[in-house]
Amino acid sequence: MDICDNKRFINNHCRIVMNEHNLNTSIKFFNMDKEKVVKELLRVLKNYSFTFRKENNFRLLITTILSQRTRDENSIKAAKNLFSVAATPQQILKLKQNHLERLIRSSGFYKEKAKKIRKTCEILIKDFKGKVPRTREELLKLYGVGYKTADIVLSYGFGIPTIAVDTHVNRIPKRIGIVDEKATVEKVKQTLEKYIKGKDRLIVNRGLILFGREICRPINPKCNICPMKKYCKYYKSVELISKVIKNA
Repeated sequence: MDICDNKRFINNHCRIVMNEHNLNTSIKFFNMDKEKVVKELLRVLKNYSFTFRKENNFRLLITTILSQRTRDENSIKAAKNLFSVAATPQQILKLKQNHLERLIRSSGFYKEKAKKIRKTCEILIKDFKGKVPRTREELLKLYGVGYKTADIVLSYGFGIPTIAVDTHVNRIPKRIGIVDEKATVEKVKQTLEKYIKGKDRLIVNRGLILFGREICRPINPKCNICPMKKYCKYYKSVELISKVIKNA
């Protein structure tokens, strides 16, 4: 058997084994004690140090809009530029459109975001007396505000215990079997909030972001040091493939 044939054999064998593995793990998913996994996850996340302080609601809202589809450092830079010139809805609306765009250029998609920010400020003044509303339903009425942005404002701005599902909060519960891999963002939120109550939700918001950046990364996660790997379907699949290749 030449090298190409050997690679094809390994790939085909891995595919067959993984199909069987996925079926088995799907069955185990329904039988898993999710409450036990959530308790263990909370125990792990509580090892992180957090400083719980409320953010300025308006600044947080605008910064979260700026953070859409960009890296944190880009949105933070754009927010600092903007707030050094205009820090209220009224002040932002006094800016010329091209000036607003220049201030937030580093966030990317700056023309689209400038439009969102301007319309959001208009709605805040017209419908909410210039104040950021404190309910999810009202926040979702703001232009460019989706579930994630609304939940971030509620959690970090008002200190209301709610799960805000970002990329890390969406990925990690799926890997460790708390929710199905195909679950929607809203389903992830509903499931987590079913098992996690009160201020523990604030711990989950901050903790999963840190845990996702440091250990359970989207690419090349540090499975060897992960305290949740015994529950992790991703880890088990990688481990299985390694064994197949080793024994091929």
